[in-house]
Amino acid sequence: VQLQASGGGLVQSGGSLRISCAASGLTFSRYAMAWFRQAPGKEREFVAAVSRSGGSTPYADSVKGRFTISRDNAKNTVYLQMNSLKPEDTAVYYCAAKSVILTHTPTRMDEYTEWGQGTLVTVSS
Repeated sequence: VQLQASGGGLVQSGGSLRISCAASGLTFSRYAMAWFRQAPGKEREFVAAVSRSGGSTPYADSVKGRFTISRDNAKNTVYLQMNSLKPEDTAVYYCAAKSVILTHTPTRMDEYTEWGQGTLVTVSS
């Protein structure tokens, strides 16, 4: 299994960015997908997740209303659209995958079995 995150970069406060995670080596439609992030000196935290069909999308309170997670099962890719970015959103963003049944959409880091290498998002003030 490989999860390849991309699209990170430097953006000004209030700006937008979309990051992507391309998956290979798995039956993508059988996996819930999620984004986690880790800021310098802090623990990794949950950002957003999406169920197999895309119908369930839980978010962390800190990003609710600003970030949107989506997936394209035909392209084996999950996206995170980030709007109204703040300096505190600066972090390495990791995508994760877990084989699940039906609409189960895990939000805990220890539930995910596959991880990508991360992409750095830096928001300047």
